[in-house]
Formats: sequence, structure tokens, C-alpha cells
Amino acid sequence: QVQLVESGGDSVQPGDSLRLSCTASARSLSTLVVAWFRQAPGKEREFVARVNYNGDTTYYADSVKGRFAISRDNAKNTVYLQMNSLKPEDTAVYYCSVIPPGSDSRTWGQGTQVTVSS
Repeated sequence: QVQLVESGGDSVQPGDSLRLSCTASARSLSTLVVAWFRQAPGKEREFVARVNYNGDTTYYADSVKGRFAISRDNAKNTVYLQMNSLKPEDTAVYYCSVIPPGSDSRTWGQGTQVTVSS
């Protein structure tokens, strides 16, 4: 069973940058599509970005396109979310997620808090 751990969340000012990391244990991520989601207080969890198994195909929500970049280092079993030009509306708990082979449900990490405020 893959276990995901997110890190890198922080409290920053508008316009700042952060890089989140998602590291897996108990299983390699190298064959899996990995996605980032986020959930703001009082809102539904929403999709942010995803990357295919080797990193050459990415997809973003319109709200982050051009500001966020997802990447992966399979040698480190880690997926990153580089977040630039952060806005207050980016404030949320950020989760990474995979659908393990043979499963029809997502595995989630515990999340990392990102707060953007002046």
C-alpha cells in the first residue's frame, strides 16, 4: 500500500513562491500518474495539477495555469509542485494523490497547509 507524505507548506505573502513535495513510501511512484489537489476552508477539494509516469505530460486547472508547475524525480520517488505568483485564493491544504494499480479509489497524503496573506 503506497503511503504519501506532503511537505513544503508555509505561510507566505502574495507574489511569493513555494515548492511542495510529495514523497512515497512502500511503493514506487514511477509507474503512476500523480495529482495534486487542494481544499480551502469551507470548500470542496479541487484538482490542481497532474503529471504522467515519466513527467512528459502535465495538466493544470485553469486557476493555476501559468503559475504552477508539476514535476517529478522518479529516482527520489518524489513529485513536486512549484507554485509561483501566489495569491490569497491559493490558500488551502494541498494533497497529493494516486490511484494504485488494481484500485478504483484514490490514496491521499495527510496534506500540507499553504497560507497566502499580506
